[in-house]
Amino acid sequence: MSKEQEILEEVQENEQTAEDTTETTETAEQETVSKKQYDELNDKFVRLAAEYDNFRKRSAREREAAHGDAVSRAVKALLPTYDNLERALKVETSDAEYKKGVEMTMIQLVDSLKSIGVEKITADVGTEFDPNFHNAVMHVENEELGENVIADVFQQGFKIGDKVIRHAMVQVAN
Repeated sequence: MSKEQEILEEVQENEQTAEDTTETTETAEQETVSKKQYDELNDKFVRLAAEYDNFRKRSAREREAAHGDAVSRAVKALLPTYDNLERALKVETSDAEYKKGVEMTMIQLVDSLKSIGVEKITADVGTEFDPNFHNAVMHVENEELGENVIADVFQQGFKIGDKVIRHAMVQVAN
């Protein structure tokens, strides 16, 4: 092999090495750019997924709250009917059929209220007064009952779950 051929081969090898080095550098740069783009897109995707999940949960809570408010308003509209039926049951009457009809209507109303999750607030004579559930409209001196004990119930209270629809109107012993 002649010296010229050796030099030519050496130059070609150097050019090939330079090309390989350039390609490797370009590939590394492309990988770095691709990695950055991937990280950016992945971050956007994760944020979007989190935002959607938060939106879904917030919408479910709002639907639940709207349903609860609607039920509360409907029950509030029925409570005067309950009060009138309760008063009608307390009145003495000689007409047994009339009394039975009022009792059946009251039973049906109470069952309907129970079916939608409405509960009576415990407000019986002798139970402890709780300002979260009871509204004291009168106080009476009664040593037999003790202090902060319900002496009389004027109007029944109702709640749905933990939400009070109407406080029980009571008389409290001092």
